Amino acid sequence: MRAHSESRIDTPSRASAMSASLVSRPTVLGRRLVAAKASARPARRRAVATSAAASDDAPLRRALRTVDTGALMKGTEAPEATQQTDTKETPAGATKAEPVVVSATAGSASEDAADAFTLRGPEPQKFGVADGELANVLTASGSFVTRAVSGALCEGWTPSIVEGECPKGTYTLGEIGGRYIKETSDTHKFPRPAMPIELYEFEGCPFCKKVREAVIWLDLDVLFFPCPQGGPTFRERAKAEGGKSMFPYMKDPNTGVAMYESDDIIDYLYDTYGPGKEKVSTLLRAGAFTVLTAGFGLAPRMGAGSRYRAARMPEKPITVYSYEASPFCKLVREKLVELEIPHLMKSCGRGSMKRQELVDRRGVFQAPYIEDPNTGTAMFESSAIVKYLEETYAEAA
Repeated sequence: MRAHSESRIDTPSRASAMSASLVSRPTVLGRRLVAAKASARPARRRAVATSAAASDDAPLRRALRTVDTGALMKGTEAPEATQQTDTKETPAGATKAEPVVVSATAGSASEDAADAFTLRGPEPQKFGVADGELANVLTASGSFVTRAVSGALCEGWTPSIVEGECPKGTYTLGEIGGRYIKETSDTHKFPRPAMPIELYEFEGCPFCKKVREAVIWLDLDVLFFPCPQGGPTFRERAKAEGGKSMFPYMKDPNTGVAMYESDDIIDYLYDTYGPGKEKVSTLLRAGAFTVLTAGFGLAPRMGAGSRYRAARMPEKPITVYSYEASPFCKLVREKLVELEIPHLMKSCGRGSMKRQELVDRRGVFQAPYIEDPNTGTAMFESSAIVKYLEETYAEAA
């Protein structure tokens, strides 16, 4: 057994080398980003033992484990170092997930008819910014600079130009001169979970962001249980079930696997619901460089979505069509996490079939889009959704 940490930053030169390596690679949209070199670390395991082990880099690991973007290099809580076993059997004390029933009637958006929800608020305006929201949108766009396409594309994303007019009711990236752009990906080739993956995490953590980006690459639907600092519900549940206040924490009700550690979670998701962990994108594989670029992308928001505000807990999770790279989706996610509102995210990165799913439901694709089964409300436009969540669930200070 060996001590394992989320990421280790040995020297500034290592981060510089990683940066130079990544920058030197031409980014080609439409292809999967392949790892620059094979990882030498041992295979990750699907269960995590709860025994603690000391490590000489523990102070640095604790500082980086859960980063508050208000103070990038300051940890929220000091998790213990963990050890991993060299067997596929569940070690003593490790958690084995049971399916979490949020509500006996809670279903995904696909299972509920669109006409069960009343569309409220403004009409969707493509790339429109509401009055007074420009600063929020700009600061929420930091990841475009630091994380490139990670969190925007699905694995194997491929655009193609099709001759003729786009058939009515068909999603398209755009139409040009009697032709339209079609987007596809490889995600339809991968196994799909029968039940959503469950993630305990919070918006301002770069390790959590890595996992959220992987979810978009794989086009997975995820039931998020937000764990903002000071949150009374899901942070405590994660600690009770897993034994640590450490995030992200994943539970897969389809396999019974539960685990910490962002790299382990990403490897597990790629092995179970993707092309295999050897195909994990370079943008998720670059160690300290990945963590730092994720953290710097979050930094302009100064920790928004990381601290709990008193709110009424909904009976059923809210469904949200979203993808990680969108600044508009980020603003909605921040509010959902801040109010500790559980939500089922229908991942819809470029190449996702759920873009067509939303067109089928509403005649148009735009993210974010929410459906709230607690009130029967459906809504586009991030500023309107944030206001709705605040007025519906936030408690007066």
